[in-house]
Amino acid sequence: MAQAKKATTKATTKKVIKPNVKTETEEVKTKAKKVTAKAGKRSPKALQEAEVQQTKQDKKIEAKQQVVTPTPPKAKTVAHTKLERRSKSYRQAMSLIEPNKLYSLDEASLLIPKTSTLKFDASIEMHINLAVDPKQADQNVRDNLVLPSGSGKTVRVAVMAEAEDAIAAKTAGADISNSEEVLKALEKGNLEFDILIATPALMAKLGKYARTLGPRGLMPNPKSGTVTTDVARAVKEAKSGRVEYRVDSTGIVHLAIGKVSFSPAQLLENAKAVLSSIRSNKPASVKGTYIKALYLTTTMGPSIKIDLASIL
Repeated sequence: MAQAKKATTKATTKKVIKPNVKTETEEVKTKAKKVTAKAGKRSPKALQEAEVQQTKQDKKIEAKQQVVTPTPPKAKTVAHTKLERRSKSYRQAMSLIEPNKLYSLDEASLLIPKTSTLKFDASIEMHINLAVDPKQADQNVRDNLVLPSGSGKTVRVAVMAEAEDAIAAKTAGADISNSEEVLKALEKGNLEFDILIATPALMAKLGKYARTLGPRGLMPNPKSGTVTTDVARAVKEAKSGRVEYRVDSTGIVHLAIGKVSFSPAQLLENAKAVLSSIRSNKPASVKGTYIKALYLTTTMGPSIKIDLASIL
């Protein structure tokens, strides 16, 4: 009986104690929640965060309410033509040439000196577009000729010659006629000449200077008449206006035929001599039209298109 009573008392105490513990812990938890919630809402940090959030919302509302003023459209830039971008003097010279008109060679020789916009005695150039393919060896048009009225340029001539040839070159008007003097100038890099003429026997001495002379077009060449035994004649021709031309990679020949100070008759004479030389060098493989277009122009001036019917 005593043991039974002890067991019952234990059971009853357990039953009584357990609910009381649970209720106490639950009450503590709820109280803690209430305390933390109240502390969280009223803490300075929470108030500061709420204030910051409210400020952000107010700014968003103000930004929406503000009237957005549209930016005015940018003024459109007017595109100027190529002629309008030119200088005033160039436009004045261009006004002398009728647009889309083909001029005869006689008319162009009268008009072209008036279109020069420069203060010095400018060159008058001829540009001839040929129906050739320079990549083909037989269509690489190249020659030299003496302009009947001269080129108008002061040409400095150097001659690689010895003994009697050197004396003959000096008499003909060569600026430098001694081979030793020419070699000394080449050693120092003083290329104070426009044309270099040499005899065939002395060409071997110029081999080491090929990289200096070649890019400047000064290397003597039999095709251009600068490698010859008759040095006196070569000097006279160079001084009197011998010019060399060669078609470029696009099939065009560019050549100066005189100066603005030349008379129309002199320009016409030189132009006809150049055209005659080009016709005589027409490749046999080119059939049909040989000269596609022809223009006359001054240095930095407008160009005049020539009527091809006037040069036939």
